[in-house]
Amino acid sequence: MLEEKGVFKRAELLLGNKMMNKIASARVILFGVGGVGSWCAESLIRTGVKHLTIVDPDKVCETNINRQLMATTKTVGQYKVDVLKARLLDINPEAEIEAINGIYSEETSESFQLHTYDYIIDAIDSLKHKTHLILTATRTKARLYSSMGAALKMDPTRIKVAEFWKVSGCPLAAALRRKMKQGIKPAKKFKCVYSDEILENKGLKYENDESESSELLKQHNPSIKAQTNGTLVHITAIFGFTLAGLIIQDICKE
Repeated sequence: MLEEKGVFKRAELLLGNKMMNKIASARVILFGVGGVGSWCAESLIRTGVKHLTIVDPDKVCETNINRQLMATTKTVGQYKVDVLKARLLDINPEAEIEAINGIYSEETSESFQLHTYDYIIDAIDSLKHKTHLILTATRTKARLYSSMGAALKMDPTRIKVAEFWKVSGCPLAAALRRKMKQGIKPAKKFKCVYSDEILENKGLKYENDESESSELLKQHNPSIKAQTNGTLVHITAIFGFTLAGLIIQDICKE
């Protein structure tokens, strides 16, 4: 057993054996393993989570390398979930990691069986799919944690956690709230990781860029054409680590 080899000894020193067992038994599903989700997954596995499902339809591209955990010059062209799963199993070969190369949408929602999980993590970029996931997840017994937009930010001290309806200064959260006020609302409260910092792009756009949050400005102002926005790893990683930390805190709060 890895515990006997000391892999999780530092975590156990802090949390205790009882809590480590609770962490190991928690079932977590993570939607989106880009700049935010990939670091969240790594943090969860390194802290002892054993049951993790990761969902993402994309392949690694060159513009992912500056911020996504599994993106390197050697993994370009490979499916993100496959590369990430291999890395996570290198950390803990005993983990049960399900890698789903697919997209969450209204049409695919039921296939993920969200009611079977203890925790649902939303690191999706698409406003449409993100809205549906939030509305669906809050109608299960699972606890939901959601990432707001991580692009166009540089200051790590401005990253915060707040209940969804109390998030301020984030265009993505504002767009989600506007969309929900027009129809169905979340069935229960949930926490979000966000930053109220919004910078401007200063460089030239590359034709094949994949945006970490390409709809961000368009959601804030529908008249603005969707664009690729600059993103930095120290921001996306903190978003991801914070999401993982919220889950560990929740498990250990009793």
